[in-house]
Amino acid sequence: MTMRTESRTLLELDAVRKSFGGVAAVASLSLGVPAGSVMGLMGPNGAGKTTVINLVTGMFPLDAGCIRLAGDDIQGLPAHRIAARGIVRTYQNVRLFSGMTALEQVLAGCFLRRGTSLFASFLGTPAARAAQARATEHARHLLARVGLAHRADVLAETLSYGEQRRIEIARALGAAPRLLLLDEPTAGMNAQESAAIGRLVHELRDAGLTVLMVEHNVRLVTEFCDHAAVMSFGRLLVAGTPAECIAHPDVQTAYFGHSADAERIRALR
Repeated sequence: MTMRTESRTLLELDAVRKSFGGVAAVASLSLGVPAGSVMGLMGPNGAGKTTVINLVTGMFPLDAGCIRLAGDDIQGLPAHRIAARGIVRTYQNVRLFSGMTALEQVLAGCFLRRGTSLFASFLGTPAARAAQARATEHARHLLARVGLAHRADVLAETLSYGEQRRIEIARALGAAPRLLLLDEPTAGMNAQESAAIGRLVHELRDAGLTVLMVEHNVRLVTEFCDHAAVMSFGRLLVAGTPAECIAHPDVQTAYFGHSADAERIRALR
């Protein structure tokens, strides 16, 4: 993998804190995601990775700290306004709409950028019909981008698990994000399916998108992420290249309970 050097930080977390019932899920976390890169956010279960995603997207309010997108504060904004600014996510578990085709799922993600009012859509005005046609064409393009153009008219819930994951990514792309947050996008996938997601993420990065990916798959992070950060008990252990993070003694201790367990690290890779 070729490392990419970026000088501009798109997403910045500055001393971010979040507690639940007195237990710190995220404890004074400071982290930057360079623009035009893929960053892998790693850590054992309960490290606080998904909580970070929920804080960035406005699902949870901050207890303290600051979150900035391209230098602008976004903490305190409702989730829909954060999405409108260009931060879009997927979830750990597949969340598709029941009874909708693959194309309809992606069209739902395009709603944020349609540019016509609900009233105009209800009346079926010429402008609304034109906007619908453009959105449909764009949704088909996004399905093709994730390799599912041939599945456009298939009921999404009948597709394979890996295909459903791809539909979720296409739906997120429908909102034209600047920053895409992927929460364990390869969970439950085999090595071949995981590598296909990694290649797709690279294609998105090369097209100008910034990606923050929560991931347990060490091989995926090593092969497809430009940068990595590792959390444990809500705190940042280390940030750097994937190789630097995986080789760090604190990371090995967090994952395995030993400061050096090279054999098990190799097995994860």
